[in-house]
Amino acid sequence: MVKQEKRLKRRLTQLDSKDSTGSRRSATLFAGDPEQRYRTLLQKLKSDTATAMRIMHGEYLPYTDSLQAMLRFLKANPQLLNSSKVLPSDVQNTLAHVMQLQSKMQDAGELQQFMQQRQSQLQQFLSQYTHLPSGITSSYTDYNKQLYYYTEQVKAYKEALNDPDKMMRLAMTVLDKVPAFTNFIRNNSMLASALNLPGAYNPSMIGQGLSTRDQVMAAFQNQLGIGKGSNLDPSAYVQQNVASAQGEVDQLRAKVSSYGNGGSANVDIPGFRPNSQKTKSFLKRLEYGVNLQTVHSTFFYPSTTDVGLSLGYRLNDRNVVGIGASYKIGWGKDLSHISFTGQGASLRSFIDINIKKSFFATGGFEYNYQQPFRLADMPKLSSWQPSGLVGISKIISLKTKVFKKTKVQLLWDFLSYQQAPQAPPFKFRVGYSF
Repeated sequence: MVKQEKRLKRRLTQLDSKDSTGSRRSATLFAGDPEQRYRTLLQKLKSDTATAMRIMHGEYLPYTDSLQAMLRFLKANPQLLNSSKVLPSDVQNTLAHVMQLQSKMQDAGELQQFMQQRQSQLQQFLSQYTHLPSGITSSYTDYNKQLYYYTEQVKAYKEALNDPDKMMRLAMTVLDKVPAFTNFIRNNSMLASALNLPGAYNPSMIGQGLSTRDQVMAAFQNQLGIGKGSNLDPSAYVQQNVASAQGEVDQLRAKVSSYGNGGSANVDIPGFRPNSQKTKSFLKRLEYGVNLQTVHSTFFYPSTTDVGLSLGYRLNDRNVVGIGASYKIGWGKDLSHISFTGQGASLRSFIDINIKKSFFATGGFEYNYQQPFRLADMPKLSSWQPSGLVGISKIISLKTKVFKKTKVQLLWDFLSYQQAPQAPPFKFRVGYSF
């Protein structure tokens, strides 16, 4: 984001220098050194150790709140660990890690909030111009894309933190049967402290860290100073403020939509298709596959079946690149002469480009060795025959879960005519990805 800010600042300064009035409108946009603000927030994110419990702000994470309360209870009652292999020091270390994680998520949310504020400021500033150079529009578009992917990454982390596994559910279920723990949660959970809810705890919601509607309404009454005999309904008060906020949002949306309509000052992201793969880790972007290819016998070769393995990497939601290898199994010349033999191997690379729905344009380059060999005596690459493949692939969604992502391919080997002896130019493969 700092790089994007620098690029925008440089180009806007150049735009100001061309202004006939000689004004420096962009100076007000970068007042206060936003680059330094980014660095300060980033340093806070890196160095935050969360040695003390912080006041909750931003999005509430019920899972981490319940986990932290559970660990605090175990820390205060180490005698409950006597029958387990867990040591009090383990609880202390885990609690420190959970507090640090929760604190860093709040720091990440604060950084996200600052990015959104800057995006709004940039958008409002650029709307002053009737004609913007393509370089500035491109820089602002890149800025929006970076903000989108950062927001999605933080969202993915929060969703992961709010998805307790079976071990956590079991631990919470066991502790829920301990009266001392339920009393501890009642007075020490982050939600209870934020809403000032001593005694307002619902044990049935312990795995989710939530309170009942009546308890929340009672908390609002207390916070708003509404007595029990008052006719003011807290829900009506909340709805009134929500309606007011919705009106403000509608006005802001209309204002944003009016920026740059029909001209070069359009500061939206035209044609932008988010890449959901960018928020995934490297391992989650990998795609494993197996495939089979059978070739009928010729004068030079027996009938063979290539059993292949592939490893793909998803560049985005539509395109995959990868590598693979296969081993050639020979079946003999015909049904009267069946013989199982090793007939070579192949090394593969491929790319799949989605063209429409379940259809893909497929290309690849391969090296094939058409003779039996032992792994200890791997032949030199110069004795392998190259193959260049282009063709069409289609994903067939079968009803069975096992073969739900079945892929059929029809490929043309345009280098087969240079091979000696020549292999069949057309190849048909059936595979499965998971």
